[in-house]
Amino acid sequence: MRAYINSYESLSCAGDTKDLMRAIDAKETAITIDTSYIKDIPVGLGKMKYDDFYQVLEDVTNSVLENSNLDNFSNTLLIVGSSVGGMKESEEHFFKDKNYKNINPNRHFIGTIADFLASRFNFCDTRSISTACTSSANALLLAKRLINVEAYENILVVGADSLCHTTVCGFQALSVLSSKVCTPFEENREGMNVAEAVAALLVQNKKEENSIEILGVGASSDAYHMTNPDPEAKGAIASMQNALLDANLNAQDIDYINAHGTGTEANDRVESLAIESVFKSVSFSSTKSITGHTLGAAGAIEAIISCESIKRDKNIDKVLSNSFAFGGNNTSLIFGAIK
Repeated sequence: MRAYINSYESLSCAGDTKDLMRAIDAKETAITIDTSYIKDIPVGLGKMKYDDFYQVLEDVTNSVLENSNLDNFSNTLLIVGSSVGGMKESEEHFFKDKNYKNINPNRHFIGTIADFLASRFNFCDTRSISTACTSSANALLLAKRLINVEAYENILVVGADSLCHTTVCGFQALSVLSSKVCTPFEENREGMNVAEAVAALLVQNKKEENSIEILGVGASSDAYHMTNPDPEAKGAIASMQNALLDANLNAQDIDYINAHGTGTEANDRVESLAIESVFKSVSFSSTKSITGHTLGAAGAIEAIISCESIKRDKNIDKVLSNSFAFGGNNTSLIFGAIK
């Protein structure tokens, strides 16, 4: 059984999906420079405009449902990919109370997002995946495989992460943050911009007029280092080759690559090496200069960008999207137009 993306929506610092694509077309970044997360140190961050993160989750999910062929999610599996889960809420309690006693562990862990959405929508079951920056890419990978073996007819994949001090300060401790808008793959790149987003995609076993197919998925785990990629790019190469093999495609079949492209010295160098090794010549770029790095939500929001690219550009028929994470966890997804 083949897997089709039939409905999606997102909210990031660039706005909803329509606003996001408008920003990409105009090359208008939504990154702002902030000094409140790390005292007296300016960092570029991608902040959403919202009062309640959980309301954003509900609104984005409801938008996908309203624009789908479903009346409800009762026959739908929910798979959430997140890197930080409920960490932002826990931080707010800690900073307010100056202790941890009022932190609710049931609102802290990765599964808190799935639990919240399950309380608002009647899903048949839920799963949560946390593999750092490949979380929602792996959620999409799992969704395709479950559809392929006919385990489910409908799967909603949600990628969601909110900005919190733990992640921003953690990346600062690794000396990989940029004090300005990130510039992936540029020689003078300074580092990455941490960001937040919610993105949801409905994956189904039946195609519609405007469907985009998940043609192939590939993953690898090179386990070279806790935070640095394998300098020989073995893991990145393997994930892309595995995706091509799963899709039964050759490298020359890919029209565009949405690169992981964080803007750090290590990632961009290794990913460039991997792309050159597998594809020799192909158009690729990173959209993180617009959205920032949305961590666990990156795979989902960049899947939406890939789908929109196919729908908007007659010269783009097949897109490969990369997501790479700490620990050498690598995931590549291939999307294609329905012929």
